[in-house]
Amino acid sequence: MSALQIKKGSSKHSAYNLRPNFSDVTETHTLAVKVDNEPGVLARVIGLFSGRGYNIDSLTVAEVDHTGHTSRITIVTTGTPQVIEQIKAQLGRIVPVHEVHDLTVEGRAVERELALIKVEGEGEKRVEALRLADIFRANVVDSTLGSFVFEITGTPDKIEAFAELMRPLGLLEIARTGVAALSRGT
Repeated sequence: MSALQIKKGSSKHSAYNLRPNFSDVTETHTLAVKVDNEPGVLARVIGLFSGRGYNIDSLTVAEVDHTGHTSRITIVTTGTPQVIEQIKAQLGRIVPVHEVHDLTVEGRAVERELALIKVEGEGEKRVEALRLADIFRANVVDSTLGSFVFEITGTPDKIEAFAELMRPLGLLEIARTGVAALSRGT
């Protein structure tokens, strides 16, 4: 068998077609879904994702209109453009869903998340944790002789960056709320 035959048999793609297939490119999207605030709605929305093998990276839910009994579900998910379109279409078909907005494509959006981060530390590590918390504008909401609990608000990237810096200093535990997002004003 020649070297040419081995190369031909080992790859299904041409060496001349090096452009990525855009249908295979995954994107992260933030979806805002307005729903009736009634039992079982969240389970139906989550069931749509799990039944089709879609992943939810972040999920927040809260009632936004007490008199109209509506809630807002903010979902961050990742998929190909076709998968994202399919998710939006299928969400729109669920009966108690009033609106589905893709904040990622509708324009600029403000995204924020809250995290509580518990860090143990003594001596220099304690001082360094406090110094970094000040830089990241994290608040100390609990303090003992052996640990701190920091409260930090910001983009998911900011929270992840802060957590990564706390790991070598004694990160013990993280609790995150998930992303809350709104489209920006015009």
